[in-house]
Amino acid sequence: MLDNIDIAKVLFLDIECVSSTEKYTDLSEDMQYLWKLKAATALKRYGEKISDEDAEGAYVEKAGIYAEFGKIICISVGIVFRDKDKELKLRLKTFANHNEKKLLEDFNQMLAQYYPNPDRMYFCGHNIKEFDIPYMCRRMIINYLKLPPTMNIAGKKPWETKHLLDTMELWKFGDRKSWTSLKLLAGVLGFPSPKDDIDGSEVGRVYWADKDLERIGIYCEKDVLATVQLFLRYKLMPLLIEDQISSATKWEDIEDEQPAELVVIESEDENQLEETKEEEQPAEETNEEKPVEEESNDDENVAEK
Repeated sequence: MLDNIDIAKVLFLDIECVSSTEKYTDLSEDMQYLWKLKAATALKRYGEKISDEDAEGAYVEKAGIYAEFGKIICISVGIVFRDKDKELKLRLKTFANHNEKKLLEDFNQMLAQYYPNPDRMYFCGHNIKEFDIPYMCRRMIINYLKLPPTMNIAGKKPWETKHLLDTMELWKFGDRKSWTSLKLLAGVLGFPSPKDDIDGSEVGRVYWADKDLERIGIYCEKDVLATVQLFLRYKLMPLLIEDQISSATKWEDIEDEQPAELVVIESEDENQLEETKEEEQPAEETNEEKPVEEESNDDENVAEK
């Protein structure tokens, strides 16, 4: 399948999420009750009655992975393009904001401008089918936002969502019980791990305690870079080196009381997103079997990100 996919038509992405409020007690009474019901699943204590203390502890550690109790604070994307010498270059860009609705609106605007047609582009991420895409869709609905055509996949058959490329799924090779982390694949396949500073389990603390959205955004971009490197390894292509990688993200100071928005600036001479507007038809994919859907445990899947 990947042999027929032009990497320049792939939008690589990753999201970072935290609990919707800093503490369990900040939730409304109704949502506290509903979280206690969900906490039994999060803690793998099925059918048990969860105490307030256990519910509070589970909220800090687990709430962010559930779209009903979390929120998105960061979306990083990457586009690979060819320069005038036909050398591959990677351009990274991060959307980050304490205001989730504004963050999603900015991301959707980018999709509407450059990626409106799922037949002419691809999304790629690690565990993107089980986590990133469903999470974003649910949060858009919660925020009263219309789903972009490329993400409006509810009720569609697997073969109707061929524009979703999941690097975790690609590693399974038919082994449906296999859940392999990006960090492990980085070690096995010989490219830098994205977890050299923080990992997904620390994002909530860095956000709520350290108030360091920029650090989370940098970590998120590293995840996107690692996903690009993994995709290249799948295609038996050379890994990117430092000189081939750049970021279009300019971080503004983030105030505690009135957080500043993330400002993204694109260079005039190397506009990565304009590369996606070329009027080319994607290569046809042949002899592709219809994939089979599978059920999985949300908590386990997210742990493998």
